[in-house]
Amino acid sequence: QVQLVESGGGLVQAGGSLRLSCAASRSISGINVMGWYRQAPGKQRELVSTITKGGSTNYAQSVKGRFTISRDNAKNTVYLQMNSLKPEDTAVYYCNALISVDNYWGQGTQVTVSS
Repeated sequence: QVQLVESGGGLVQAGGSLRLSCAASRSISGINVMGWYRQAPGKQRELVSTITKGGSTNYAQSVKGRFTISRDNAKNTVYLQMNSLKPEDTAVYYCNALISVDNYWGQGTQVTVSS
């Protein structure tokens, strides 16, 4: 089991950057997959990016080349660096941890990109 707390969201102009952080309540070194999802108003939650225990990463096509996921096992934290933000990136961003077959979620952090 793990508790996840996101931070770093906010309001930014198009073309700007934000870095989201996801702090875990326990060591993440043994968690196979951690990731970021987002949900825009009226839309389903969608995958943004994942990172495995070994450091392999995966990105949604819509964010490739703009977003970078990373994990710092010493700080029990996963990051999402978001550059060249677009209005369509506006959403609540959720941190996720997959432990065995169970998914754990944070409470989400709002990202709003103005045009």
